[in-house]
Amino acid sequence: MPTTVYDPPELAPGTLRVIPLGGLGEVGRNMTVFEYEGKLLVVDCGVLFPEEHQPGVDLILPDFEPIRHRLDDIVGVVLTHGHEDHIGAVPYLLKLKGDIPLIGSGLTLALIEAKLKEHRIRPYTLTVQEGQREQVGPFDLEFVAVNHSIPDALAVAIRTPAGLVLATGDFKMDQLPLDGRITDLRAFARLGEEGVDLFLVDSTNADVPGFTPTERGIGPVLDQVIAKAPRRVVVASFSSHVHRVQQVLDAAHANGRRVALLGRSMVRNMGIAADLGYLNVPDGVLIDYKKARDLPDDQIVYMSTGSQGEPMAVLSRMANLDHAIEPGEGDTIILASSQIPGNENAIYRVIDGLTKLGATVVHKGNAKVHVSGHAAAGELLYCYNILKPKNVLPVHGEYRHLMANAKLARETGIPEKNTILGENGTVVDLRDGVAEVVGQVDIGFVYVDGSSVGEITDADLKDRRILGEEGFISVIVVVDSATGKIVSGPEIHARGVAEDDKVFDSVKPKIAAALAEAAKSGVRDNHALSQVVRRTIGRWVNQSLRRRPMIVPMVIEA
Repeated sequence: MPTTVYDPPELAPGTLRVIPLGGLGEVGRNMTVFEYEGKLLVVDCGVLFPEEHQPGVDLILPDFEPIRHRLDDIVGVVLTHGHEDHIGAVPYLLKLKGDIPLIGSGLTLALIEAKLKEHRIRPYTLTVQEGQREQVGPFDLEFVAVNHSIPDALAVAIRTPAGLVLATGDFKMDQLPLDGRITDLRAFARLGEEGVDLFLVDSTNADVPGFTPTERGIGPVLDQVIAKAPRRVVVASFSSHVHRVQQVLDAAHANGRRVALLGRSMVRNMGIAADLGYLNVPDGVLIDYKKARDLPDDQIVYMSTGSQGEPMAVLSRMANLDHAIEPGEGDTIILASSQIPGNENAIYRVIDGLTKLGATVVHKGNAKVHVSGHAAAGELLYCYNILKPKNVLPVHGEYRHLMANAKLARETGIPEKNTILGENGTVVDLRDGVAEVVGQVDIGFVYVDGSSVGEITDADLKDRRILGEEGFISVIVVVDSATGKIVSGPEIHARGVAEDDKVFDSVKPKIAAALAEAAKSGVRDNHALSQVVRRTIGRWVNQSLRRRPMIVPMVIEA
């Protein structure tokens, strides 16, 4: 069913308004806006990565339109952790207003500051840590440690006179984390005793039964795979997955190998993590990529980006033999990450390409080289029972994930009417422990394509898909402006139609006849004549070639 858009009422005094602008019905571009007494607090501001049906798009941003005219009212942006799907859109928000304060942990802010430097933006920042409370405008914020696949992740409790909201960010409950920093369930219990009026909870793994396995189980597997590898090893992961890089460094060091980091974001992020003490680099293990090529093949591990099959990332370029490192017989490639929904085809294409070149590809389908960073159903049940929230708004996930999360909430005794299944733009008002949906804002996709932001439309993407899948035909006809008769042409050129241009000889008389018929009826308008040409050749191509290419007719008067 299409979304029914309707305006929310004016915000009543003493009421907290919550509007997710991204992250509901998708895995990415997480962003939620909280409004109280005329002030706005933003939690997260991430990007979504494009799928195959969005050719040429680099990134997809949250739709800032509902807050574009209220940038002066934003008192801060809380960033729960440093993954791209939570911080990647910050530069685009700060380009609209550069002095919006950013609030987050040390590593999170260091990662976003490095990204903003590339955009020539120097942000105002407030570094916080677990256990800290800060008054930001009318919002009393408390930060709670949560465990995720990147260090220094935080949940945020938001207190206003309207009630207490807890937003988890991305989290899981690994009880043996690599950095010893567990999700603070004691703080969750304390907040539960105080009374959580609205719980915004990560849904990404809500449809996975049981518990997410511990990160520690991966280290021995990586160690074993690297120990057995006869030649070079390439490990692909997200460029901000500090824990995974730590495990690769340790396994390489244990097996007498050096590690070279590949990919600009990987080098940048791991440099930051090492400088801040979040990444422990064994002495002498890191080596510059250019020097690494001089080492024997059995003494090197490359740590790269591209685990999602991104066409321009290192691993895809290797698979296409478009990189200085050309995989071959005896090489081992490890994909140490999850598959973001929508990327499966691209990932398997890269796996097939690498396999065809003779490399052994190890991935989560055939070895335990990745565990998720998100709480599975069992962990979420614990959260609901510890917090006993009055109302629940599942966030961060595709619709099936949100549904599964809502079902878990109901199973723990939360009434169905208090479990809100929202989508991007759903307006939820909270007052006196009651949360209700009061509006639906129209939310679109904002595409980043090269240097243009928001100028690419869905219609443009449809044209690109047609060009890519069906091809292109141009038809040029010169007609006499007085009589409407053809003076020259039709000249037909095709691209991507897999046919010789001579095949169109049989349609040229049909175009001439259709134009003559139009001229006899008194049609002289160039646009109308172009439409006659488009319809005629379009019908013929569809019937004869079974194709629906893009057709660009050009009728010129002489």
